[in-house]
Amino acid sequence: MILAFDTSCDDTAVAVLKDNGNYVNLIASQIEVHKALGGVVPELAARKHAEVIAALTKEALHKAEAELSQIDFLSVTVGPGLLPSLLVGVSFAKALAYSHSVPLIAVHHIEGHIFAPFFKRELIFPFLSLVVSGGHTHLFLVKGVGEYEIIGKTLDDAVGEAFDKVARLLGLEYPGGPVIDRLSKTGDPYRFKIPQGLKHDKSYNFSFSGVKTYVKNLVNSMGNLSKSDISDIAASFQKASIDILVEKTFKAATEYGVKIVSISGGVSANSYLREAFAEAGKQKGIEVVLPPREMTTDNALMIAYRASFRPFEEATTEFSLIEAKPSIKVGSKLI
Repeated sequence: MILAFDTSCDDTAVAVLKDNGNYVNLIASQIEVHKALGGVVPELAARKHAEVIAALTKEALHKAEAELSQIDFLSVTVGPGLLPSLLVGVSFAKALAYSHSVPLIAVHHIEGHIFAPFFKRELIFPFLSLVVSGGHTHLFLVKGVGEYEIIGKTLDDAVGEAFDKVARLLGLEYPGGPVIDRLSKTGDPYRFKIPQGLKHDKSYNFSFSGVKTYVKNLVNSMGNLSKSDISDIAASFQKASIDILVEKTFKAATEYGVKIVSISGGVSANSYLREAFAEAGKQKGIEVVLPPREMTTDNALMIAYRASFRPFEEATTEFSLIEAKPSIKVGSKLI
């Protein structure tokens, strides 16, 4: 049985994963706290983590009908993420592990996302993994657990960050992704021809800074926007941003000869993304795997799931070796 924590950004997440596959996955969101500020304030996020993590852990154990004495391993996200937030989760996990003499497993946050789509289904290597969120847009060739090759990434803004910034330009609330997804359902995605960054570049890299600038100039040139204007811009932006992800991902899948493509991270909850990838996969004969919606945004269940692959090899009782690492790359040594 694994008790896991993730405090990489603004969600306090605690999960319990049992060896029979049953689980409890709890998240204390801070969206309402940061909404008025238009984005996450690291110090405020850390303070909120510290306020709720103990109570959330107690609740998770209660719902799992488990005691701390029954936990075989603890696991915690050590990075990447916001340093103040990471420190709360890492410090709490280390203190709990030390006080109850339970081995602790350090987990890379992106590795959690990479494997989340395969929770409760067969895991077959190699596969192509697209991780898309507010902080990440990475395309990985996954050859095995711990074996990752980055074949593409954003050169500037992450796609989720672009969604938030465009939403702000349109006067929409934070976080922008869900709002743009909702408005796009009634908008015309062909009204505005939004450019696609690095579309003709032969690499599998992405760029969303120019897309954001184009929308900013468009909004400024139009003046007062009607509701239909906002919906049409949202739909056009969403289509341009998602279509380039689909195009480059499947181009890479063909070149590398993989038959499975997975998409994870907060943006993988986007309804148009799910439809577009499913349709492209069907046309090209490539299986598309998506995580359950509760595992798209930051969560601790994916951290527990990743920790379950090699717990005896990766766990340690030398707790001083485990530290928060806000900028650590995927595949790097964690301890």
